[in-house]
Parts: sequence; structure tokens; C-alpha cells
Amino acid sequence: MTGRPPILFPLFAELTALPGIGPKSARHLGQIGVERPRDLLFLLPHAAIDRRRRDTIRDLEFPAVATVEVTVGPHRAARSRGGAHRVQVRDAEMDFSLVFFHARAEYLQKQLPTGARRLVSGRVELFDGVPQMPHPDHILPPEEAAEIPDFEPVYPLTQGITQRMMGKTVQAALDLAPDLPEWIDPGQLATKGWASWRDALLRAHAPEAALSIAASDPGRERLAYDELLAHQLTLALARQQARRGRGRSSTGDGALRRKVLASLPYQPTGAQRRAVQEIEADMAGADRMSRLLQGDVGAGKTLVAFLGLLIAVEAGGQGVMMAPTEILARQHLEGLAPLAEAAGVRLECLTGRDRGAERRDRLARLAAGEIDILVGTHAVFQADVQFADLRLAIVDEQHRFGVRQRLELGRKGALADVLVMTATPIPRSLALASYGDMDVSVLDEKPPGRKPVTTALVSTARMDEIVAHLRGAIAEGRQAYWVCPLVEESESVDLTAAEERFKHLRAALGEGNVGLVHGQMPPAEKDAAMARFVAGETAVLVATTVIEVGVNVPNASIMVIERAEIFGLAQLHQLRGRVGRGEAKSTCVLLYRAPLSEAGERRLSLLRETEDGFRIAEADLEMRGAGDVIGVAQSGLPRFRIADLERQGGLMAVAQSDARALLARDPGLEGARGQAARVLLWLMGQDEAIRLISVG
Repeated sequence: MTGRPPILFPLFAELTALPGIGPKSARHLGQIGVERPRDLLFLLPHAAIDRRRRDTIRDLEFPAVATVEVTVGPHRAARSRGGAHRVQVRDAEMDFSLVFFHARAEYLQKQLPTGARRLVSGRVELFDGVPQMPHPDHILPPEEAAEIPDFEPVYPLTQGITQRMMGKTVQAALDLAPDLPEWIDPGQLATKGWASWRDALLRAHAPEAALSIAASDPGRERLAYDELLAHQLTLALARQQARRGRGRSSTGDGALRRKVLASLPYQPTGAQRRAVQEIEADMAGADRMSRLLQGDVGAGKTLVAFLGLLIAVEAGGQGVMMAPTEILARQHLEGLAPLAEAAGVRLECLTGRDRGAERRDRLARLAAGEIDILVGTHAVFQADVQFADLRLAIVDEQHRFGVRQRLELGRKGALADVLVMTATPIPRSLALASYGDMDVSVLDEKPPGRKPVTTALVSTARMDEIVAHLRGAIAEGRQAYWVCPLVEESESVDLTAAEERFKHLRAALGEGNVGLVHGQMPPAEKDAAMARFVAGETAVLVATTVIEVGVNVPNASIMVIERAEIFGLAQLHQLRGRVGRGEAKSTCVLLYRAPLSEAGERRLSLLRETEDGFRIAEADLEMRGAGDVIGVAQSGLPRFRIADLERQGGLMAVAQSDARALLARDPGLEGARGQAARVLLWLMGQDEAIRLISVG
């Protein structure tokens, strides 16, 4: 099956094919992402109005929505233009009135003839102690009562589209929904008691109670699972594709690793040992490794990564470690140098700045196998960079590096194993959404000797005290970071904020004591400013968030974050992780502008209470939602229409194991369930995934 299956054609037709939808309405619907009948199926109601019949409104607590059968009494026309036209009605027990403003009297006489029986439904409120129903939502003869459902769905709307129109349009789309073959594992269906795809859709659009709107409703849960399964199938296909270039087994004798471990002044943590074992087992296997190493700030990822690289060297091959920036690549080089020396392996660095003879010489030695481990930026992707025998590629700071780049890197060392490291603790459900194609190792213990960081919340009104405190610390030979906020999306504004603070601190603390780095500086200047700070020539470094990742200055023991309330929790946690790396007692000052919102206070207080990055990440997800936690723009995080990652994270894990199991049994999706899964992929618009199957 190479094209979209015919059974889905009606769902992918133009919206104007639906009754009552002209080009103008179609344009309006396009503003809320509805472009095909299929999109209407996944536009679920966000509330349900109780329209169950009652005999009388007598016992209601007003205001309330009521649906009652009434006998129509006399009309009292409006006295002035636009005034109230009242119609007296009586239910089984009491009188009340229907009220219409700007009404046409003859139209109302026709709709509500005196003496007739009508079913009316709408909001009843008290006016001068008398109940009335202004502008009923429904007025029908009793024989047409079935038109009003017991619970009426309420849909998201857009300009030019009313609830009634949306309801009719969704109904028309539902009439097109076919019975589709079942793609969910039969065991999973039975355990959860889920209905078929079409029945679940019908149920979600015809709520039987206000509870049917909840994410936990079986109908909705099934539809959310379909979405997560399609996403995980796509990732599993990408993983299968990456592994199709069969890997090769790399096993080492452990000699180099033993030398490094013997040279360390401490024992690795249990989590570090476990991660190394997982990497070792993957590298020894015939399939290519595709693993994410997730560690909290200061959990010791560098050591784990280096031991992995040594397995590649012990096996007679080479390893490469890539960082997103020049600064970080140089830092990795410095951090790894003593370990490389202990192991006796040849370690070099390659960045975009290397030019001429020096670069040519380095590339020649790399191609000849005279460099064991290469550290670099994305410059190692360039066509002229050839390895003699690349066994392991490590990518640092994954979230700047999507699924596509992972596939690209795999092509470089045709058989190389891939390990990705991220210092951002990501909640499990998001890790699966973004990295479902990878296996995950988690470092959740701090190595011995990492000092806790004291976190204080201070209002910007006390800025002068903080500056005075800094002056004292500098006199004692300590160093500090001062992070300026990203005030707006515009870099020029951030720049002025950082430059103003730089001038202010320089005036207060002395010319030579304060340095500045920001995103718009030429790389050479930025590196020079960083180098002066690392060397201890400047005591305070004023920075925008460029220092968030990886910078390591053990002597820096103070971190001031200005306007902390506008940063994300995960980002604040990352920044705080820049201190507490040396001998001195470290402090992180969260400077906020009063008054703090309730949410702001909750976020900052949580940071003060805990240094557990995973707990912070889960709280961040709960408070801000998935998109903000890892930044939608760069995370490549999928947008789900029904699935809610904050509340249905557990389903994601099930979808991942189900997708992998299905592909393990049926790699080409040829069997009955495999064919059904292809229909699901087309239905969910995962065309990329379908291309991966046909390529295979």
C-alpha cells in the first residue's frame, strides 16, 4: 500500500464537501486547525450541557439550565424598539416567562402560538424574584424532542461559527467515519475495555454525562492512545531504519577503563556503573546502539561517556564526542584530558575554527587511526572528516539535535553506535515523546563530593544588599555569575538589559572585576571573555542564558539570576547547576520583581526546597505544560490533539512497548494488524513513517 487507503478518502476531502460549509466557513474553521473532515473528528467537545428533561423548574437553584415541556400562554410585545418581548408559559407546576430582545413579534407568534405545547431548553434566571428564560437555546414541538440530546456537546469555536453550526458539521463528519480494521493489541483492548475506533469517536462526541469529557473516559482514552501509538510507531520505524544498517559488535577487555577508574579519587555511583553496563551490553550486541543518557546537573555524565568511548578504543576503533558550541567542545577537551592521560589514549579537538595546515594534519591523523578520541562541534559532520574506524559517536545536549540529525550522524560512521547525553532531566512521558526511538539510561545519583547549593529568594528591591555581598565575596577571592533575563524575544532588548547590568556592576565592583558574555558577541570575543573568567582574571561574569549548558568553573560559588520569576523551572535548575562544583559553599540567589504571582511563588519555592532535577521537571510539566518545558520550537515535541502528556504519560510508555513489539513481529507491517497500523499512520498524517516503511 503506497498511497492513502481509499477507505480514508472521504475523511481527507475538502471541508466544503460537508453540508452547510461554504468557502467562507471553511476559512474560519481553518483558523482553529480544521482543514479536512478528519480534523473535525479529533476536535472533541470540551464541555457538556445537561439537557435532560424535567417536569418543572420549581425545585431548581437559579441560575440553571433547564429543559421542560410547557404550554404557551399570552405574548406581551416589547414597548420600545429592542425592548423585551415576553411570552408567558406554564410547565407541570408553575408559570414563568420566555424573554426575547430585538425580537420580531410575528416570527415569535408563529414559533410559539398561544395554547400550543413546546419543549424549551435554556438558562433560567431570576429577575425581580420571578423566573425567566431569556433567548432559549432550543424551542421544539414535543414530537421533535429527540433532536435535543440529554447532554449537549460544547465545541471550541472560531469567528463566524456558532455552537449549533459546529455540532451539525461535526455530525456530518462523523457520518463519514468508516469502521476501520483494529490496530490496537487485542490484549490491551480487552484489559482496558475499549470500544472500536468508530464507537469511541461516536461516544466522545455524544457525551452521556459531564464525566465523559474527562481524559480518563474510556472513549477519549482510546482515541488518545491511537494518537500516541501512531507517534511511537513512527519513532520505532525511525529506530528500525537506524538499525537496519546493521551495527557491529564492539567489546573491550576493560584494560583502559581500569586505568581511568584507578586514577579517580572517588568511586563511581551505582547509577554510573549501571549506565556503563547498559552501554557496554549495547555496544557488544550486533544491532546499532541508540541510547539516551539522561543525567541531572552534576550527576557525572562525562565519566560515563568517556568510559563508553574507551570501550570503542579497547575494541580497536575510535570514538567522537560532539558538543553544540565551541566553548563546550573546548570544555569537554579539558575535562577529558586528565582521564585520557590516565588511560594513555590520544585525544584531540576539531572545531569549525581549525583552518589550514593544522586542520589538514589533524584530519590525516584521524583517517590514519592515529587519534583515538575526537572532541568537536558539528564540524565533525563535514564531508572531509573521515575516521579510520568510528565505533561510538556521542552527542552532547540532545534537545538541539532532532531525530533527523540522529539519522544523519548514523550515516557518518556507517556502523557507529550512538549515545546522546542531555543534562536536562526530562519527565518520563516527554522523554518517550521526544526520544521514543532510543533506549534510556538515567543517572539519578549525585557523585560524592558535590556540595549542596543554598538557594535564596530575594526581591529586586534589595539589589544593593546583593551587590554589597558580592563585593565581600570578591575580596575573599570568590567568583560569581550574574544572569540577566531574556526580557523579550528581541535580542537587542536582552542585550541592553545585560549591558546596563554590566555597567552598573562594573561601577560598583571595579572595572577589571566584571566580564560580559551574550548571544550576539562574535564567537572569539565570547570565548575570550569566558576564558578570562575561567582563569579567574574576572570575578563576576554578567551573562544572558548562553552559560546555561555545560560551563565548568569550580571556583564560581555564587549564582545570581535576575528576574528569576520569568525563567522556566528546568532552566533555573540548569543555571543553578553551574555552581557547587568546587570546595566553597555555594549560593544561588533568585532575584524576583515583587509582587510574585501565586504560580511564580510556587515555582521559586520548589527550587528552594529541592535539588532533584527529575522532581523539578515533573513539577514544571504539571505547571506549564509540555510545550514550555523543553521549548516547543527546539524540542520537536509532537503536537497532540487529544492525548494529554501531562495526565496521560502512562499511556505513552504502553504505546512505545506496543509499537516496538508489533514491529519486532512484523517489521514491514504486512500482517493483518500491520496493515491496520498502516491505516492508523495515514489517518494520523504520519506520512514520514509510511515513507520509512516503503524505503525498507
